[in-house]
Amino acid sequence: MNWWKIIKKTFEYKPNTDREGFVLKETSQEKEQLAREQNPCHGKEGKGNDEAQKKDEKIGSQKRAQIRKPDKIFWKQEGVQKQGTREGLKDSEVDKDKRIIKKKEEKKEDRQNIKKPLKVHEAQDNHDPDRVSPYLEVNKKRIEEIYGLPDNKDFIIREFTIALAPPVQAFALFLEGMSEKAIINQNILQPMMLFSNFHEEVEGYLLDHVKKRVLTGNQVTAHERYEQIIGGVNFGSTAVFIDGCDQALVVETKGWEHRGVGIALNESVVRGSQEGFGEILRTNTALIRKYIRSSKLTTEMLKVGNVAQNDVALMYIRDIANESLVQEVKRRIKSLKIDGVIDSGILEQLIEERPWSIAPQVMATERPDRVALMLLRGKVAIFLDGNPYVLLVPTTLFDQLHTQEDYYLRPLFGSFLRLVRGLAFYISFLTPGVYLAIVLFHKEMIPTELLLAISGSREKVPFPSFLEVLLMEISFEMLREAGLRVPGILGNTIGIVGAIVLGQAAVQANIVSPILVIVVAVTGLASFAIPSYSLQFSLRIMRFVYIALAAMMGFVGIVFGLFVQMHMMASLKSFGVPYLAPMSPTTGTTGDAVFRRPVFSWEIHPDFLNTKKQGSQPKIARGWVKESTKREK
Repeated sequence: MNWWKIIKKTFEYKPNTDREGFVLKETSQEKEQLAREQNPCHGKEGKGNDEAQKKDEKIGSQKRAQIRKPDKIFWKQEGVQKQGTREGLKDSEVDKDKRIIKKKEEKKEDRQNIKKPLKVHEAQDNHDPDRVSPYLEVNKKRIEEIYGLPDNKDFIIREFTIALAPPVQAFALFLEGMSEKAIINQNILQPMMLFSNFHEEVEGYLLDHVKKRVLTGNQVTAHERYEQIIGGVNFGSTAVFIDGCDQALVVETKGWEHRGVGIALNESVVRGSQEGFGEILRTNTALIRKYIRSSKLTTEMLKVGNVAQNDVALMYIRDIANESLVQEVKRRIKSLKIDGVIDSGILEQLIEERPWSIAPQVMATERPDRVALMLLRGKVAIFLDGNPYVLLVPTTLFDQLHTQEDYYLRPLFGSFLRLVRGLAFYISFLTPGVYLAIVLFHKEMIPTELLLAISGSREKVPFPSFLEVLLMEISFEMLREAGLRVPGILGNTIGIVGAIVLGQAAVQANIVSPILVIVVAVTGLASFAIPSYSLQFSLRIMRFVYIALAAMMGFVGIVFGLFVQMHMMASLKSFGVPYLAPMSPTTGTTGDAVFRRPVFSWEIHPDFLNTKKQGSQPKIARGWVKESTKREK
């Protein structure tokens, strides 16, 4: 049947070998031939039809003869080659001109034999909507559907023409505010609209020609699925769609406003680096590479979030970090099924083993030097784009109590600071409970003079001791929260003045006793000495638990609370590492748990991390000591 042959010919497509992906328009000859094939009278028997067919063939042969006829007649016989042309051309020039004419004729014949692809409406019905179409109109409609254009004003479509022969239509898609317009103009629009005609011929595929010889961007990748293209555009890149190409080019054009490298505000030190992480992922990873200039330092990129996709970077040292630890961190992050993660605190809750545990199982820091030191010990760092805090796993209780300044000071100084910090750790959650236990149950444990002073100060207080302590602790927590939320210097003023004024007024009004004001103040100061913000919250909550236990059972309740708390911490693990390591269980370590050993004694990595390389330095790290000993001998 003739209609079946017409449909079959329509869907047959032969790609253009000279310029693949470029959609050619139908010529006038092909339109006439298509009209004759679609004529219902075509193919019927009859004399008139045979004469019309012969006439069409005659006209077609004349047109083909005209197409193949060169512009100039150089010769008509073979003998002319030996004698030269009318214009006096040499034999070599004649052969060259013959090859050029033959090549042009072959190109014209190939162009006439190319069959056209599907029409636009047919491509929409048969094309996968998740893949880029070779038709520019289809791609533009698909982009408008995805981003809700033209109602969505954040995304811009810039249509332009690539300066080729013949010209090619294209459009660029970018996100306003996330992409740098100067980079788009210099690296995309200007080369494609002005400089692309420097090359007369397109070598290979059109997409490869534009990628390799036209665009000047540093990072240019080709993608065929909209999911990959949209991810790049949402992150500040620019997507370029070209008519006739079933792939789009994603060019790196990120350029949003951001904060530069600042000071570590919450982990300040007297001696040491003052740099702190910012909100730009690549800037944060570059800060780490400034400290660890090694090819073994590896950065792996992951995506988190189904709707708001964020980049997550994992950093570790290949020769030191345990491979099982790295795989476990990647497994937990890849398995997350969530719309979006906008802060490292949310990511921390998603990857920790026991989210209801009161102790923090992931350490968050804003200091690049601390992250670099932990990477050298075999840990894994997790960076989230847009967040100035970096997560370190695994972590222990001793990591939460240490500061980076401990390593920059001499061993005696660092050990003294750790002892003070350890004492503050117990004072911050035990002092109010111990005060209540002594006043209510164990009065014989304090001297008589002190007992009389406490009783005299509480003689006019109308509240019981338990309610008195509870009111003061709640008031102190409210002052602390108010000082944090009030902006600027006024917040510090409220915290200091409020505590002094309210405490003095409460004592003069005989609402609380003076000794209780001292107890609450010392407890608050001790909690501020804890370097980890998450651990501070844990101790503040445990303080109220010990107050309740002391009010009910005295020292028996406090001992019971300590037993339960130590049992919970001993059974807790952070990515397979015991939370109280290296004390419980006891493992080999550098001795850097409670006291600070000299840096030349850090001969091995922590045993509980099971690092690939056990030794971090030789037994005698100070070579000059060994040389001095040899000279003395």
